[in-house]
Amino acid sequence: MRATRTRAALALAVALMVPIGAVGGTAQAAPGREEPLVFGHRGASGYRPEHTLASYELAVKMGADHIEPDLVPTRDGVLVARHENEISGTTDVASRPEFASRKATKTIDGAKVTGWFTEDFTLAELKTLRAVERLPAVRQRNTLYDGRYEVPTLQEVIDLAKRLGSGHGRRVGIIPETKHPTYFRSIGLPLEGALITAIKRNGLDRADGRVIVQSFEPTSLRTLDRALRVPALQCVSASGAPYDTVAAGKGPTFADMITPAGLREIRSYASWIGPEKSLVVPVTAAGTLGAPTPLVANAHAARLKVGPYTFRNENAFLPPALRNGTVPSDYGQAFAEYGAFFKAGVDGLFSDNPDTAAAARADRHGG
Repeated sequence: MRATRTRAALALAVALMVPIGAVGGTAQAAPGREEPLVFGHRGASGYRPEHTLASYELAVKMGADHIEPDLVPTRDGVLVARHENEISGTTDVASRPEFASRKATKTIDGAKVTGWFTEDFTLAELKTLRAVERLPAVRQRNTLYDGRYEVPTLQEVIDLAKRLGSGHGRRVGIIPETKHPTYFRSIGLPLEGALITAIKRNGLDRADGRVIVQSFEPTSLRTLDRALRVPALQCVSASGAPYDTVAAGKGPTFADMITPAGLREIRSYASWIGPEKSLVVPVTAAGTLGAPTPLVANAHAARLKVGPYTFRNENAFLPPALRNGTVPSDYGQAFAEYGAFFKAGVDGLFSDNPDTAAAARADRHGG
């Protein structure tokens, strides 16, 4: 009987092109409220080197609704998926003698950074590199996959999402982030035009949420919002200010942005906020999860959805009270953390472990 119900739910989900779990089963959304989304943070980066096609594909198989490519440009202006434009920690570039002379020190968003940078490589050169695990001390098992995967372009990520959506019978979204847009604008490699072109060229310029653009810098999001119909997500750190504000010498800090007035201003160009998770459910001095802040309620009052970051299974990333033992790479009580945030009313979240996030979402309905 259970298998029959599952097949029926699958058939209906395919027919309606909605995520499996939103129809029947245990992930039924409450009337009038959409089911929270799972954003595969850099793919399924808890299990594969981040920002690789393998990581994105696994995220979808594990239940992610959207996959997240952080975007930086090559020297010839092609957008590729890397968390940072400095790539010595995420590729094998440091071991490649042919690129030794490319090592440089640059000032990125006010901080000096030494290494190898995507903007100093053509796409053809970048494609000769191979991805490696960024956190080998915590995710040693992921190092098994070092050297297997290329650096993907944004177009390759879009093509993968379309193919996986067709293969899994559901819509697979993307949630690209513009990284360091003020810096890249300053060196003549603005991100926004290339992203706008890619979204429009692929027939994705729709308000239906299959694409959500994100950035920490409001200037970048405002540019995207003026040119596109897709929703935008304003990322919010727990401290400091967006770098475009810092560079201009005026504008809101992140603390200003999460006041009721600041949230109303964000609503003029975005539909989501993506706060650091401590801004939603803080950790107490005792190392436990505290009571939720008013942020979710205030954001909803401003007609904004809330998708905090970043959820991970390992002890190293969990509040002290939710850790199992003292080994940083061991898994802790991640389901307890997810449960607290879903109870707080978030509309989505960014996870390195999409399978855990999807299972925690199902738990909301007794699954």
